Amino acid sequence: MPRMGGHGPRGGVPGEKAKDFRGTLKKLVKYMSAFKVHIIFVAVFAICGTVFNIVGPRILGKATTEIFNGLVSKVSGGSGMDFGKIGRILLMTLGLYLISALCSFIQGLIMTGVSQKTTYRLRKEISEKINRMPMNYFDTKPVGEILSRVTNDVDTLGQSLNQSATQLITSVTTIIGVLIMMLSISPLMTLVAILILPASVLLLSFVMRHSQRYFRGQQEYLGNVNGQVEEIYSGHNIIKAFNKEEDVIREFNATNDKLYDSAWKSQFFSGMMMPVMQFIGNLGYVAVAILGGWLTIRNTIEVGDIQSFIQYVRNFTQPIQQVAQVANMLQSTAAASERVFEFLEEEEEDQTVPDPVSVEGLQGNVEFEHVHFGYNPDKIIINDFSAKVKEGQKIAIVGPTGAGKTTMIKLLMRFYDVNSGAIKIDGHNVKDFNRSELRQMFGMVLQDTWLFHGTIMENIRYGRLDATDEEVIRAAKAAHVHRFVQTLPGGYNMELNEEASNVSQGQKQLLTIARAILADPKILILDEATSSVDTRTEVLIQKAMDNLMKGRTSFIIAHRLSTIRDADLILVMREGDIVEQGTHEELLARGGFYADLYNSQFESTDQTCA
Repeated sequence: MPRMGGHGPRGGVPGEKAKDFRGTLKKLVKYMSAFKVHIIFVAVFAICGTVFNIVGPRILGKATTEIFNGLVSKVSGGSGMDFGKIGRILLMTLGLYLISALCSFIQGLIMTGVSQKTTYRLRKEISEKINRMPMNYFDTKPVGEILSRVTNDVDTLGQSLNQSATQLITSVTTIIGVLIMMLSISPLMTLVAILILPASVLLLSFVMRHSQRYFRGQQEYLGNVNGQVEEIYSGHNIIKAFNKEEDVIREFNATNDKLYDSAWKSQFFSGMMMPVMQFIGNLGYVAVAILGGWLTIRNTIEVGDIQSFIQYVRNFTQPIQQVAQVANMLQSTAAASERVFEFLEEEEEDQTVPDPVSVEGLQGNVEFEHVHFGYNPDKIIINDFSAKVKEGQKIAIVGPTGAGKTTMIKLLMRFYDVNSGAIKIDGHNVKDFNRSELRQMFGMVLQDTWLFHGTIMENIRYGRLDATDEEVIRAAKAAHVHRFVQTLPGGYNMELNEEASNVSQGQKQLLTIARAILADPKILILDEATSSVDTRTEVLIQKAMDNLMKGRTSFIIAHRLSTIRDADLILVMREGDIVEQGTHEELLARGGFYADLYNSQFESTDQTCA
């Protein structure tokens, strides 16, 4: 069975990398230039907070020296410790740390606001962009990928901005500041401390090099396990029906063993990193303590300087690790930004035209003039199609699956534009309308019903948001759904769940018809949706559709040819081309492709009945 990719924790696997890291970061910086004043304040407060934090250990070292000198003085018979001076030093240190904490709080508050405003602005622009995108984009891209741009990528961008920007500033400031403070205490001790770093880097790179392949394996096998679990539970009845329980368990155990093996090794190597770093760090402290003691004996430095230096060594290694983490985080930031900017820079379709034609007063006459169209310009699937449709007529589009029936509808509503020729409504080319106003003329009832989480009243009112409750109920009565709604708990105020699974398929269809009736469009597009309902519901839907089509130009994508016998014009499609057109009687009399389709449906019905 095909495996569906699952997603678990990323572990130690590096994030996705951007194709153009530098170019993407430039775009991101330019995009965030609207917040440059805020970012300057973030940098100032971050640097101030870090500097005050760095000075603290040096002053604490002075307190340690005072205590040491006081003890020596007491032993020697002197005055002992000067508690007033020690108290003043400690109060000064406390004040520095409080100022540092306040600066960090302010910069965090400002940066959080910047990151949230950035993600809000990006989501808003993506939402608006979606409405300007050509239908071709959505037909050629997986839905999950588009959703990922709006959710995962924007979230990743916001979170990493909030963390990486301030962390980079504070880490770099800490490294520079701590290095200066260490050099001011003892250049020799600083050299010893710095020489420890290459050893830790070499050990870490050795561990990571061996752990990476196990982390990748863990992610791969975790995806396989997730995919198997999803398939097993979603197809549980089929597995039981074919007695495949043992095969499924055997396959799952084999994959689970591989996941266990790779996860154990990856976690083992990952767990080694902290002990290795602690061991190297402790070696550094020992070296600093010994060297510091020797320098103190020689009166080169004071006792408190040893304590300060050890604190600085600890503060020096931590920001180096943070810079490495920020570098990795910036990769994922750039990758997410690149995907978002790619979407925002996609080609848009024109939404408005100069001097647009008004839809007011139009009757719904439609004319196709020598229409040529192909999704790919090299492969034209509609060749020189012409037809005239008068207002109020019923036009059926028939043909086998994949013949291109919905293509005609997409052209009519300008989801796509014709390659050559023209489609006119009341003598006006559809390209002369603003797209949104053109689509106001159309009402759609599709085979795949779409209802949202909300009350039945709200779902019907979606057809015309300013409609009164009485108008909604009148539309429901015309759609033969009023009586059913009255039997529900709460009636029109009953809430439909997310997939509207608390009503049947036929009832969903009647609700969408009521919505279309309320919208009162000039032109209707109907995709027959009676194939998955019982006979009684089919009769109700057919009656509701008849009420809907009265006095309106209607285009029907027909699956059951028996339902379109009274159509004023039938367009017969085959492999993208319109091969025949005419009334039901005319097409049957020709004995062509339509007659074959019609007769085959009745033959299959007769055989089923027999």
